[in-house]
Amino acid sequence: MRLRDYIVKRLILLVPVLFGVTLIAFTLSHVIGDPVAAYASERTPEWQIKQIILQKGLDKPIYVQYGVYISDLLKGDWGYTRSVNDRPVTEVIREFFPATFELTTVSLVMIIIIAIPLGIISATHKDKPIDHVTRLFALSGVSMPVFWLGLLMLFVFYYQFQIWGLPSLPSGARLDQLIYPPFTAVTGFYLLDSLLQLRVDVFLDALIHLIMPAFVLGYNGVTVVTRMMRSSMLEVMRQDYIMLARSKGLPERIVIYRHAMKNAMIPTVTMVGLSFGGLLTGAPITETVFSWPGLGRWAAAAILRTDFSAISGFAIVSALVYVMANLIVDILYAFIDPRIRLG
Repeated sequence: MRLRDYIVKRLILLVPVLFGVTLIAFTLSHVIGDPVAAYASERTPEWQIKQIILQKGLDKPIYVQYGVYISDLLKGDWGYTRSVNDRPVTEVIREFFPATFELTTVSLVMIIIIAIPLGIISATHKDKPIDHVTRLFALSGVSMPVFWLGLLMLFVFYYQFQIWGLPSLPSGARLDQLIYPPFTAVTGFYLLDSLLQLRVDVFLDALIHLIMPAFVLGYNGVTVVTRMMRSSMLEVMRQDYIMLARSKGLPERIVIYRHAMKNAMIPTVTMVGLSFGGLLTGAPITETVFSWPGLGRWAAAAILRTDFSAISGFAIVSALVYVMANLIVDILYAFIDPRIRLG
């Protein structure tokens, strides 16, 4: 099977997943909430509510309502969110998505940079002190609540560092308010915009603001990927072709990084891809702790206010990110092991 056909096949398989997500969101909005609430508020007059019911087909059979719902989603009409001054959901997503995507991307890069080398080192030094330290690190990450780690890091690296007279990390926001000359974001991605405008000062400041929330958001992913990489490496290192490579006198570094690591990466790539979707859905707690102006903080506020339009919008965006992450993982599979294309 050619790579193009393989990608097309995976894209077709994503359609039922997205269909299921929209069906769940539609059902919850009708069973738990009031579908009219997506377009009306407490101040909406009665005559306008009746007009909304007629316009959205809410007085028609449920299957017709679902058809109108899908049509509105495709046209970008996702309702209005009470959490942000009754603004359109799609407008709020466009405003907040760059902050969350930037945070999750930096967290994912941190997971890859830290977890994969740690897993390899732990596997190649099995049952040695460094292996025990790595396993303890992984265990602490799985068992430590995100909000507690965030508050702990704020206490140490922001509050205590200021008391000790050390340079402290920012406690929240995306940029320092004292940056001069003022910075204007074009795409909303501060790291990208600062590089395009050759503002190295803004790039470094945005990166510093990302350190604590990105580490807190990605810490659990680091530990999970580390354990997965260690387990995969240990399994691969016992294979016959590794023993053959060693018997030929190849240097240990070549055996590990050229022969063992590539095959051990296959299950790890899956975990890394799923981690990206997990980072997005885990963002509400992290963004709330660090006052990060992203989708997660908006979703947390929407849950407290029972804002079904915002909750549904966040769920759909999360689903889209998940399916795209899975698609990228499938494509990476094909490059890591071309035999997978034949499946």
